Amino acid sequence: MKTKNIKVGIVQRSFNDDIELNRKRNLASIESLASDGAQLVVLSELHDSPYFCQCEDVDNFRYATSLDEFMDVYAEAAHDNKVVLVTSAFERRAPGLYHNTALVFESDGSLAGKYRKMHIPDDPGFYEKFYFTPGDLGFEPVETSLGRLGVLVCWDQWYPEAARLMALRGADMLLYPTAIGWNPDDDSDEKKRQLDAWITVQRAHGIANGLPVVAVNRYGFEEDPSGHTSGIDFWGSSFVCGPQGEILHLCSDSAPEEALVDIDFQRTENVRHWWPFLRDRRIEHYSDLQCRFKD
Repeated sequence: MKTKNIKVGIVQRSFNDDIELNRKRNLASIESLASDGAQLVVLSELHDSPYFCQCEDVDNFRYATSLDEFMDVYAEAAHDNKVVLVTSAFERRAPGLYHNTALVFESDGSLAGKYRKMHIPDDPGFYEKFYFTPGDLGFEPVETSLGRLGVLVCWDQWYPEAARLMALRGADMLLYPTAIGWNPDDDSDEKKRQLDAWITVQRAHGIANGLPVVAVNRYGFEEDPSGHTSGIDFWGSSFVCGPQGEILHLCSDSAPEEALVDIDFQRTENVRHWWPFLRDRRIEHYSDLQCRFKD
């Protein structure tokens, strides 16, 4: 941990198929938050494009980018605004080999590190296995001037193992760039259950590991280009919570928002003294966690 307190900027917005326009808006948000004092800015998952995984279509690989081209844009933004910047790319690694990749830039514009999404969903409207190869970089926090960032991506947020491994490797906070929403055909009770579960499980990761959590989602309706489903209504609700799960900021579920949130790392250390969960783990009895299932 390099500092005791930081100001985190989060960017919740909608996106379309105009990559240049999406980038222009992202850059404007980064500049706006930096001017308000943000030291760390976190964007949502796949923020340069629509959420193309609603259907399986080879034409959607046009949204992929080489990391060199992507870095030219966002490294400059980090440098010019003097912020640590967490971004998300559809990485074209090689022909037929693509990843959902988070890149973290240092405030001088250098690449601090990257994380390739490990858990890849394959559900109606979320056909990510068609596009993304599972990550091969492991669960390694990214070292920055503001601390060690435990960057994970969307579907990763449902897995306590991912959060725990980031914590065990010294992460100072957990960050989840995200693209998640409702099926418009679901009733209001089901929508509430899904949103509550999404917020609750991530707050629980923060509590279990004694770490702040930053979850940044997109918002707004996106049509399914194939017409096979009713599309996705991304539920926004980006939030930041502290190491006891306390909500420090919660965004709207239906509007764009830029928010600046203070995170106190001294409180993180204090909470870990009060609730020493890492101390009391019975690691000698956890070997079964390596099993798919115990029959």
